[in-house]
Amino acid sequence: MNLLSFQPHGREISDTIVSYDPDTLERHSVLKSEVLREFVAVGNRRAISIVERIPERDDVLDPAVVDDLLVRTHCEMQRISEEFQHGMRVAELLKPLLQALRDKDIEKPMRIVDIGCGTGYVLRWLANTRALGEDVELIGADLNVALIREAQRLAAAEKLDCKFIIANAFRLDHAAHIYISTGILHHFRDAALSELLEQHDRPDTCAFVHFDFHPSRFAPFGSWLFHAVRMREPLAKHDGVLSAVRAHNSRLLLEAARSAAPDFVSAIYGTRLWGLPIPRVFHSLVGVRAKYRDRFLQNMGGRIASLGCIE
Repeated sequence: MNLLSFQPHGREISDTIVSYDPDTLERHSVLKSEVLREFVAVGNRRAISIVERIPERDDVLDPAVVDDLLVRTHCEMQRISEEFQHGMRVAELLKPLLQALRDKDIEKPMRIVDIGCGTGYVLRWLANTRALGEDVELIGADLNVALIREAQRLAAAEKLDCKFIIANAFRLDHAAHIYISTGILHHFRDAALSELLEQHDRPDTCAFVHFDFHPSRFAPFGSWLFHAVRMREPLAKHDGVLSAVRAHNSRLLLEAARSAAPDFVSAIYGTRLWGLPIPRVFHSLVGVRAKYRDRFLQNMGGRIASLGCIE
């Protein structure tokens, strides 16, 4: 795979082959010709080759085939989370946040909502390890029916205390106390990123933690090498590398958060390993209401060294 073929880069394949209305949750038909036209316009020949192999009927991509492809891809993507111990990384930040909320006598249970949860690996890991305590409710929300059904199947098979629902995460009956996500921020560009962050400002919401790929000069090559060695599904290989190419840098994320969600104190966590100039695979955008800031920082202890640009 030629990494230069991603410049100028278009969207990831997974963003183009399925579409849901965020308000009605209705699935839209996706025309194969339109998807191909989009990748032709940016010269992404690898994406064209992958999309061409997806069956269609009267130019509409076969939804059953697309669903199966996305589930297989998400199962492979889970390997990244497992091998880089992402569940532990999420718990590392959620524990001091939750304790800050407990110290302020927040209502129980404390709701954590995973935006765009996919097949639910993060919440399933947290539920399985019981890392966060018994007073926490874990809810995963995604618009993709096939991914949520797989998450529900896996949670039931593993007898886990977490819930997965087909929904817009910001339109649940009760807002989250903490919103989290993994690998979704780079899918949102410009105004769409601001709109996403604006939606966090709800009366019950105390904090957010969004993990995404940490950009660096070496990230695209490192992502390509990992996916080439560990992935079998061509779509997973393609989108995994493009995710690293399209990842937002820390400055952009902080500026977007402070503009779109000014009532939260924002910071970037985990851009370096052990204080050395070695980038992590993930970094995270953290936002917390001002009244929880000091307690959160106290609870971070020695880990505060990895929390940068907090005001």
